[in-house]
Amino acid sequence: MNTHIEPKKVHHGKNVKRLREMLGIKQDALAVELNITQATMSKLEAKEEIEKETLQKIAQILKIPVEAIENFNDEGALNFVANSFHSQDLNDNSIGHQFTFNFNPIDKIVELYTEKEALYERMVQEKNALIEKLLSK
Repeated sequence: MNTHIEPKKVHHGKNVKRLREMLGIKQDALAVELNITQATMSKLEAKEEIEKETLQKIAQILKIPVEAIENFNDEGALNFVANSFHSQDLNDNSIGHQFTFNFNPIDKIVELYTEKEALYERMVQEKNALIEKLLSK
């Protein structure tokens, strides 16, 4: 019986794409920063293994550690990225972002649902009033 378990192979290109999307950065914007075409960036995101030098450039542009790309996994991804942000200088024109949430996303969803429910109720009342008006004629 073989008890040796192979570690999961990391796909650098997919990780770059996922992290880029999580950070809200478009593929062509990252390509411009890397001084390559969008098509080349697309091919780069399809590669299983990306050269260390290129990974370092991407990590620098995204303002994340190289290890975030090399060791990306679903479970720790959000915490890793959130804790890897650095404040930007005012003169820094790079494409990195810093997020601060002042609300609970679940509360916003409940609020939107409540608004939708109220709108539906108002619409039903208006239709009923219109039907009653038409029937009374």
